[in-house]
Amino acid sequence: MKRCVAYIDGGSRGNPGIAGYGVHVQDESGAPVASLSESLGIRTNNFAEYSGLIGALRFALEHGYEGMRAYADSELMVRQMNGVYKVKSPDLQPLFKEAKALASRLASFSIHHVPREQNREADRLANLAMDSRLGAALASSPISRPSVPHSHQVLAVYRSGSFHPLEPMSLPENARFVLTIVPAADE
Repeated sequence: MKRCVAYIDGGSRGNPGIAGYGVHVQDESGAPVASLSESLGIRTNNFAEYSGLIGALRFALEHGYEGMRAYADSELMVRQMNGVYKVKSPDLQPLFKEAKALASRLASFSIHHVPREQNREADRLANLAMDSRLGAALASSPISRPSVPHSHQVLAVYRSGSFHPLEPMSLPENARFVLTIVPAADE
């Protein structure tokens, strides 16, 4: 039986806020198979977690997998999927039903809780999805950006006390910048 392992994470900056999910898919031997991520707009953290699970299940079904072992750091989602907790939120009930329906199409499915430290790649992918949404909002900002010779326009997100570029770039060490902060339209 062809099986995969999916590490799933979803997040929201603001809850609700800019949301996205990330999924790191491996084969049974641990070799990477796929990296999935999607920006979800303004949603809750739990919405993003379920969206990640649904994305992983769809991937498995579309690529001929008959079984999936899933890992997520969302205790709520894992316990709901395993029948320990009921899904009380009206916003989550359709997602829960879709996830259960997709999982039932697999010959085997299990989902397990893991600490955040064991879910780093999915977390990184979820952050990339959220960052891409922020970058798109900044790119469409009506604020003008002056054209200066030898200047570079860099879209970045501020996280953990540092600016993180949203696009690959190479600059000399100790390069100095003048920053113009442009908030995203939906913040």
